[in-house]
Formats: sequence, C-alpha cells, structure tokens
Amino acid sequence: MAGRDLRTLFSTNDRSLEAGEAFTNRQVQWEVVAAALTEHLQRTADAAFDVEDLEAPRNNVLVFHGVGGIGKTTLSRKLEAALAGAERRPTQWGEPTWAGERILPVRIDLSRSAGTDFEQVVLTVRAALSTLGRPLPAFDVALRRYWEHQHPGESLEEYLRRGGLAGRFGKTMPQQLQSAMADVAQALALPGTVGTAVGQLTGSLVRALRERRQTVRALAGCARLADLLEAEPDLEALSFYPHLLGWELAQLPTGRRVTPVILLDTFEDVGDRTHRDLERLIQRVVWLMPNAFFIVTGRSRLQWADSHLQGQLDYTGPAAWPGLAAPATSIPAARRTQPAGGGGGRQVLIGDFSPEDCDDYLARRLSVEGRPLISEEIRHVITARSHGLPLYLDLSVLRYLEIRRTRRPTPADFDHDFGALIARTLSDLTPDERHVLRSISLLDAFDLPLATATAGLPHQAAAQRLVERPFVRENPFGLWPYYLHGLIRSTIRSADDASDDRWSAHDWKHAAERALAALGAQWTTAEPTGRDRLLLVGCLRQGLPLARDFHLDLGWLADAAWAYVSDSVWEPVAPPTRHTGTTGLQSAAEALVELLAALARRQHEHRSVTASRLAKVTDSRLLPASLQEMGVYYLAKAQRDLGDSEASRRGMQAVADGGGRLAPAARRGLAHLARLAGDFPHAYATARTLGWAGRQHRVEGDILWPHGDINRAAAAYSAARDQAEQHGIAGERATSQAQRALVLAFADPFTAADEIHLAEQLLTGLDLRATGFTVRTAAFVRDAGTLHSLAAARALRIDIRESGVAASEAVLELALAFHHAVLGESDKVRAVIGRLQEQTRTGDYAYYIDIAHFMAGFPLAEASTARWLDSAEDVRARWRQLVHTRQAALGHPTADT
Repeated sequence: MAGRDLRTLFSTNDRSLEAGEAFTNRQVQWEVVAAALTEHLQRTADAAFDVEDLEAPRNNVLVFHGVGGIGKTTLSRKLEAALAGAERRPTQWGEPTWAGERILPVRIDLSRSAGTDFEQVVLTVRAALSTLGRPLPAFDVALRRYWEHQHPGESLEEYLRRGGLAGRFGKTMPQQLQSAMADVAQALALPGTVGTAVGQLTGSLVRALRERRQTVRALAGCARLADLLEAEPDLEALSFYPHLLGWELAQLPTGRRVTPVILLDTFEDVGDRTHRDLERLIQRVVWLMPNAFFIVTGRSRLQWADSHLQGQLDYTGPAAWPGLAAPATSIPAARRTQPAGGGGGRQVLIGDFSPEDCDDYLARRLSVEGRPLISEEIRHVITARSHGLPLYLDLSVLRYLEIRRTRRPTPADFDHDFGALIARTLSDLTPDERHVLRSISLLDAFDLPLATATAGLPHQAAAQRLVERPFVRENPFGLWPYYLHGLIRSTIRSADDASDDRWSAHDWKHAAERALAALGAQWTTAEPTGRDRLLLVGCLRQGLPLARDFHLDLGWLADAAWAYVSDSVWEPVAPPTRHTGTTGLQSAAEALVELLAALARRQHEHRSVTASRLAKVTDSRLLPASLQEMGVYYLAKAQRDLGDSEASRRGMQAVADGGGRLAPAARRGLAHLARLAGDFPHAYATARTLGWAGRQHRVEGDILWPHGDINRAAAAYSAARDQAEQHGIAGERATSQAQRALVLAFADPFTAADEIHLAEQLLTGLDLRATGFTVRTAAFVRDAGTLHSLAAARALRIDIRESGVAASEAVLELALAFHHAVLGESDKVRAVIGRLQEQTRTGDYAYYIDIAHFMAGFPLAEASTARWLDSAEDVRARWRQLVHTRQAALGHPTADT
C-alpha cells in the first residue's frame, strides 16, 4: 500500500532517494470497520428490515475521531481502497467476513479546501450508484425536477464533468436520468419530448400515484414519492431525496444488491457547534438511507445522540442513535489481537502511534537502495518527541530533507517543535476556545473551574466545548480529570506561533498568574478536612513550575510548602531542574523548588548531596524568613546524619532561638544531638519539655532504648504513634512504629513480627528511606542468632552506605553485635566493636561501643564518655539479659564469654 509521496519527492534533487507514502498499520481500526459493517449487512438482510421505517433506531454510522494530524484522512482513503477490492487491501488487515456481498465505497471530502457543498454530496452518492448500470427512477425523476428549477439552462453532464464526478464514476449518470424520465413518460403515455416537459411529467406522475394507476405500480411502492414530487424543489427538499435512493437500493434484485459505504472525511469542517445547517442536511442523508453504511472521520465525536440538540438537528437522542450514545472507545494504533466495535459503541477515538509504529513509519518514508535514510538515533529522538502523532513524523521528515541540503542531520536537530501543529489544532476553534487552550497548556491537568479561571473567562462554556475535543484526554480517576495531548501541549507552550491571536510574553505571564491563583484558591478554600494529601501535592506540582518559570510571587505556595513538610511523607512535588546557563538560584520560587526537591530526593540520594543542595538554598537568601528557617533546619538534620554534629548544632540552635514554626523541632534536634554525644540526662530533661510539637514521646523512646529499658521505650513509641495518628501525620506515625518494632525485636521476636508488619503497612505510599532502614534492621534483630539473617544484613549495609545516613549504619552494627553475642561469637563481636570505633570517631554514638561490650559481657576497654540516666551496671545487666533470653529461646549456651 505504498504510493508516491510527491511532497517529499519534490523536496530534494537526490534521485536516488525513494520517497514512499508509508502507511503504518491501522489493523485495529480495520477490524472495527469489518465488525460493524458485518453487523450492518446482517441487519439489512433480515426479512424484518424495512427501509421506509422512519422511526426505527439507526446504527448505520461509525465515527473515527482524533486530533489533527493523527491520520484520519489517510485512514479514510485506505478504507476506501480496501473496501473497493482485495488487491488494494493491506495484507495484514486480513480477509473480511462478507464474501459474496457487493460493497460500493464512496468517499466524500468535506474539507473547506475541497469546497464540497450539500448538493455535491447528494450528486456524488448518485454518481457512484451509476456504476450499477441502471436508472433509479424514483430518485432520478425528483433530482431532474430539482435540477431544472435550481440550475435552469445548466447542463448536468457539464456540471459533473467540471466537478470531477464524471471522471470518478463515469459519464452514465445523465443518461440514466434521461432514461428514467423516458420510461416514466412512456408509462404515463405522455407525448412530446421528455427533456422539455419535466413539470408536466412530474405532475402527471403525482396524479397517477395518487390515483393508484396500474401503469405506475413499480413506483407506487414508494409511499412518499408523491409528497416529495409535490414539495418545492429546493435544497430542503433535496435533503429528503436520499430516502428515494434508499428505497431504490432496496428494490434491486437479489443478485444485483449493493451496499454503499459512504466515507465522510474531515467532518469538522461541516460546521461548528452553533451553525449546524449543513450537518442537519447530512444527518438526514444518514437517517434516510438506513441500508447504506457511513464512516465519519473528523476531529470531534458526533453529538447526534445528545438529547439537548433537539431542534438543531432532526434526529437526536440515545434512542435514535444507540451506537453513538455509548462512551467513545479509545483505540491506540498499537496492534491488538481483539477488535473493538461490533454492536457496542460506534464512536472510536483514534490513538497515537506506538513507538514501534513511529520507528517503522520513519524507516520506510525515506530510503536509499532499500535502506532507511534516517538513522536509528534520529528516529529515536523524533519518536520520543512526537508523542505518536503522525503529523509530527511527517513534519520531521521534511525537516530532515531541509537540513540535509546543507549538512548531515544530527539527533539534536530534532529536539524541535513545529508551529504548523498549532495551526492545525487551532483551525476550527472559536476565539474563546483558543484562549482556553493556550491557558490550559500551562497546566498538567485541569477541571472545568480551573480551566475557566486560568483563562480568566466569566463562564465555563468555552472550556466545556474544549474538553470534548480529541486533543483533550480524560482520566476519570485523577484529581483533575482532563489533560492535553502531550505534543499539543508542548508545542503550544514552546513553538513559534504565527497565528493572528498569538500571545506575547506578557500574555503568558498573566495567564500563569491566573493559573497559580486558581490552584491556590482550590487549595486554600477547601475545607480543612478536604485538604487531603492528594490535593496538596497536586497543587504544588502544578504551582511550583508556574511560579519558577514566570518569576511569580510565592503567595499560597509558602503555606502549602509547610503543609507538605509537616506530614513527613516526601513524595516528589518539584519539577525537574532547568538548565538556564546560570550557576545560582535566581528567584524565591526557584529557591523553593530546589528546597522541596532536595527534601524529597534526600530519601534517594546520599546525605552529602542533600546537604550541598540545601546549603545552596540557604546561602542564596532568596526565601522569606520562615522558609529560610526550613532550609536551615533540614540542612542541620542532614549534617547530623553525616556526623557533622557541630555544624548541625549551630543550625538547630539558630532555628530554636528564632522561635518560628520549626523551633520545637529544632529543640528536638538539640536533644538528639545531646543523646548522640551520650549526654542522656541533658537529652532527657530537654525531651520532657518538648510536647507534641517537639515529638516528646518519640524522643523519650530514643533515649530509653539504648539503656536496654525496652518496655518503657516501646510504650513511649506507642504513645508517639498514637499521637501522630490523632494529628493525621502519616510520616511520624510510621517512624514511631518502626522504632517500636526495632526495640521490641531485641526482647520478643514473636511480638516484633506483628509490629514489623504494622510498620511496613504504615510505610506503604510513604517515601521515608531511613525509616525503611529501621524496619529492615528490626527484621534482622528479630532473626538474630540464625544464620540466614546475615545475608539480609549485608544487603542492608550496602543500601545504608549509599544513602549516607550514619545513624542507620551504627544501629545496624549494634544489631550485628547482638546477633554475634547470641551465638557466642566473641571474635565477631570484637570486629563489630572495631567498626563502631571507626564510625564513632567524632564522639557521636560512642555509647554503642559500650552497649556492644555489655551484650557480649566484655569489660570496657577504656573509660566511657556516656552519661547514663542510671548506672552503667544497670544498663549492662539489661543488655546482657536480653542476649541470655534470646540464647535460651534458641537453645544456645548462656554462659558469659
């Protein structure tokens, strides 16, 4: 099915270049047509089918709709060729199921450039039927009467020749009309030349029909012929004449029956949602020819099944068009094994090409000696940029030839947007719809209120019409249900726009301000109970790039940022970093984007990377004071994780002294730093003053469990978890539960198993890397004393080192000390102690060395720097007892080493 691509052929002087009209497989669409046409043929062959029944529902239309450039016209042409004969059908499409049936495809281009009017539509159908080789007298008499009134003195034969119909279907139609008139005149025994007596003939025929004369019994079966011949022969009457065509087709002998398949292409040019005059006339043709099958291709779905169009069109509602009332079926171009269509919905959204089909298309469009001219690397870039839109592939091929005139094209040449896509998309939109389209291109997703507010319009009508367009996709499960086709959106945002109503940079900024304000309104006006995490994250993901890219004030984004960090969930919200050619941050919005990106990414990056990014933010001084405090606090946390306690202490103290929102958290940080240094009395005294805001119970648990006081520590973590649940803080709840699981794992593996399972459930959907390490460490401690647990510990150590979280690695080493102490492996405990000494050279967590000695029953090698809440001997006794308990449970010896 490859023809000659003349446009490409005339774009180069290279005669070795083969420019094929590549048609990428649309097998699924063919299967839809085949299934629907088979059903139509079965229905019309039924003895109960009545072509003159004007009240029966119609299911004789199939609609393919999609964005401009998706390949609808190409599909229409290929369907026409495939229906015309097997020799013109792509082999991959397979054999149809209507063998023996005569199918007559008739394709009509309704585009404005073709200049097709309704009169031409009717004449095209009749001209196509002239291939039957016989007159259709009921229709032909009515058409001849119409022609004499509307085109006096104009030759129908010349009109058909000038319009190209004679060339397409032959020159027999005028002769068939003349023959029909002669036959009727003879039946009525009229004298004179028929060609000069059309009025006399039709008048006599009407009287004969009314009187039920035997001489016109062949036409008397058409119940409405007389009424049509009596009506004023104008365009309105012409639109009802297809009823006569349908009746004539039904009278054909069985052996000469034919089913017209009328392909109406570029249906969007028939009219708009306000002016439906031509659409009304064409709809009558479809309704009045129920034995013909119609395939409509256009940009939008047909609305004929919508009851609110009653009065604008003659036949409306789901009862009239059951197939059109069903939701549109989306069928991508990718190959499937099962066809859609048949008795279900008859509105099909043509999907984008799959990446494989895009590559196949590009490889076959241009070739030299049978080899693809466009390299695989360039085809890959074009495919990725195209979002599967065939028009983009077409334009890229022409760009390739243009560049090739002067140099060898490179992949970078095709990181490109085409303004022509904008023209194709905007061509049939109203000014308000174009305005809304440009506005919503700023948004990842939207609903009607958000689109209307972003456009700054007082009513939703334009947005409502726009979402019915095929380049607007729908995800009914999304926070905002609508989103733009990816290529259309990127092109409108970035390509040079030569349209008359193109936007200036000032216009784009105003639209961005409206979009940001509209998102903020959805966030700030929601009831507190309605401010769920999904809405918060969605607003941030859309609002942050708007504020950054257009240098807007932060406004509501500051409060939203605080809400985001308060839950400690850390799903990504910041857009990708832009490469602007500058080295520093340029605005408060850019600094906020970097701040939130660093906080979310810290769950996936080494803490040194996080610290570097946060230092860049705090050093810029671009953020307002409250958000600057956020940067300082989380930088101090990263420094603590890296073991830089002195820098962390300075940052925490600064935030605590500032008295802002994070002051309680900073005081908690100072308590942690005291604990890390082994100053437990000071840490515990500080913890008792923290309250919920400073997460008092969790900090108390962090202090108690190193003392081996498992029950009190577990109770503190339980209280922390319950408090977090009451306040709806998912991250804190999961963290507290993970710590509870860890400490209980030392004392009671069976209880710990349930606690670990709960912690894993609470972590679902959260992005808390360090907490995940805690849960995995708890699982190792639960299995301590068994050989199979060591493999998990080795994998966990690798992951922790990649993260740079020093505290997690120290806890893992302590868990290993417990494991080896239970097994009585003194040398391995000493090896753990050696690693702990290396890790705690700064003094932080040095008391873990003491605890490892306590577990194994070793005397301390040197004086401890830890200040315990009670005596060191009490702490030793508790840890040693935990080891003995585990040894007894596993049947290991319990004697001190």
